[in-house]
Order: sequence, then C-alpha cells, then structure tokens
Amino acid sequence: MKLAVEFPSVAYREGPANVARLAKGIEDIGYDQLDIFDHVVMGYDVDGREKSIYPPKMPILEAVAALSYMAAVTQRIGLGTEILVLPQRQPVLVAKQFSTLDILSGGRARLGVGVGWQASEFEALGERYEDRGRRTDEAIELIRACWRDERIDFESESYTAIGMAMEPKSPQGAGLPIWIGGNKPVSLRRVGKYGDGWLASRVADADFASRAKDIIGEAAVAAGRDPDAIGWQCMIAPPPREGENDAKSFYTQPDRVAARAVDLKAMGFEGVALNATMIFQSGSRSVDAILDTLQILHDRLRAEVG
Repeated sequence: MKLAVEFPSVAYREGPANVARLAKGIEDIGYDQLDIFDHVVMGYDVDGREKSIYPPKMPILEAVAALSYMAAVTQRIGLGTEILVLPQRQPVLVAKQFSTLDILSGGRARLGVGVGWQASEFEALGERYEDRGRRTDEAIELIRACWRDERIDFESESYTAIGMAMEPKSPQGAGLPIWIGGNKPVSLRRVGKYGDGWLASRVADADFASRAKDIIGEAAVAAGRDPDAIGWQCMIAPPPREGENDAKSFYTQPDRVAARAVDLKAMGFEGVALNATMIFQSGSRSVDAILDTLQILHDRLRAEVG
C-alpha cells in the first residue's frame, strides 16, 4: 500500500531549516508521497457569510512554493497537493508551476485538485465561486493541453489560449498525474472523466466506497477510459472539526490507525494518507515529535497493509 503524509504547515514555526528537515525525514522514514493542502487566505466569521469549518488564523504555507522548497531537499518521494483549489487559480499558471516542479524534482510531481468550499476565499482572489465546478473541468482540460501540445489552441467558456506554447515540457509531460478530491457524486464523476486518481476523505463505510466505485467507473467508461487505471487514496483521518474532541487523540493510538488502514484497503484503496497537522494536534508539538510519531505509524502500517 502507498503511504502518504499531508505536510503540517505549522512546522514553519521552527524555521525553514526544520521545514526542510521534516520533509527529508518523512522521505527517509520510507513514505511514498508528500502532499500539502491549499488555502491562500481564511475567512473570519462575519455576518452574512457561511461559517468556516476551520479557524481563520490557522497557518498555511503556499502549496506550490512549499513543494518547490521540499523538492530541493528530497530525492525520491512524490510531491503533490491534497488538494489545490483549482478554480480560484489561473490554470495556465498552474500548468507552468507544476511542469516546473516536475522538471526540478526529476518527475515526482502530482497535481491534486478540488473545487473548494470557501466562497470568501474566491472573493478575496477575484474569482467566481458559483460556477467553480464547470471551471474546474475546463481548467483540467486546459492544463492537459499545456502539458501535451506543442502548439496550444484551447477555447472554452471561461478560458482561452490560442496559438501558445509552453516549454520546456516536463519529464512526465501530459502524463503528469492529476488526482481529484471530493466525495460528492459530481466530484466522483469528475474523477472518472478526468482523473488519474481519487483523493478521498472521511470515507467511513464499505457501502459508500462501493457506490463511489460504481460512479467513478461509469463516468470513466462513458469517457472511453479504463476505470481500473484510476488510483484511490484516502486520508486516514482529517483534522478534527469543532466538537470532535475524541478525534484529537486518534494518532496517539497506532492500533486504531492501523485498523482504519486495513478497513480502507478492504474497500479498495491502494493508498492512505496520514494528516501530520492532526498528529501535531494530537500532542506531537515539535518536528522531532512529529517524526517520531510518523516512524511508529509507518512501521505499524507497513506491518499491517504492506
């Protein structure tokens, strides 16, 4: 089973050298993938706005810049986003950023995308929120064209790139993987139509996983794609939301973590991700402590799920 870690931006508090040491340490332990989540700004709760599920002052490093920094201190581990809020970013620029990351990392980049949930963040970035699903589909198509085509000629309802070139092409080229997050049916259909993989979260039961497989598979077949070529990765446990006090101790219980991974493997997931921000919240309050916990969990997970 592939083992991933979602990088904890809170590590910045110990300085840039320790951010690099944590990234390298995760690779040295033996994890396969290093992901980072994406928000540019977070909203306070104000009148007339939907309440945020996370605190506005949570520390978040910019995803692409952080991955580039981590690429320079690692050699083997995959580098990706889990997930990048694609429709609030300019897709041609995203294509260039990840192509460059792929070049400088020696072909280790993976673009994980989703539609986002925070309308105020879109507003702050000057992007529309209401049509973000459609624009995500168009953006994926445009990004693929940038990676694939010598001459880019693309026009959709929201994006236009006519008679353009993007060079150099990266090691993975058009095969640079795009994985898609989200558990709703529309997101699952997007995985089947466009995705190289599904980045799932909070999958609690086998019945849901079975329904998800059917939705992804039907969309893939309709698009002329092979459903069996689409990868599956699930977060073992995302950060606890308000009121989820028991969740804060989850990563202090290796038996519980391993049991969750075993369940996810039985559902069909071939990859699982550990949320290192939640490990920090569980009591591992330093880079050294996070690495110690990740070592313990890695060894236990390898013993249980390979």
